[in-house]
Amino acid sequence: MMVAVVTAVPLGSPLASTCFHFEADFTADLRCIPMAVRRKLDLAGVKLKLQHWSELGDSERSDLLSWPDDPAAIEALHQHLLSRTIGLSAGQAKELPRASGETWQQADQLPNQLPEVLVASCAQLGLEMRTGGWAELDELQRFALVKLSHPGHEHRNLPRALAEFGLLEPHHLR
Repeated sequence: MMVAVVTAVPLGSPLASTCFHFEADFTADLRCIPMAVRRKLDLAGVKLKLQHWSELGDSERSDLLSWPDDPAAIEALHQHLLSRTIGLSAGQAKELPRASGETWQQADQLPNQLPEVLVASCAQLGLEMRTGGWAELDELQRFALVKLSHPGHEHRNLPRALAEFGLLEPHHLR
């Protein structure tokens, strides 16, 4: 199953099934969990391991990517994944607190304030972000940058995501 890789779009539309160019290495066959699905998992409060993901069929992974992200759909996703994973070798997916008030959800409240984890990761990599860019991003783009910035993450895709979203200072694009 091939999944089209497109750049992110505004909220309230195909955001739920968007894949980024920086994910292209693994979204063509959905062998890893795309950011769009990871965002929905955070919203649903479900910890789906890569082992769970790998045990799902191609069509199931594609269905999760295209799963809507409105509140009713997110609740249905929560129930579906808890039920669906019971029989998998990784065991039932774990419940987590649902994402609420996360930095990636707060563009309007904090338009010029970058999450500390992103600032620290950029500093570690010697990257400078274009000022004012955070407020221009949609929720999925902000989610991706926060997730790619977490401590312990190899940060391999962070520069690629920043470039894709137009947030790197020009001297980093050479």
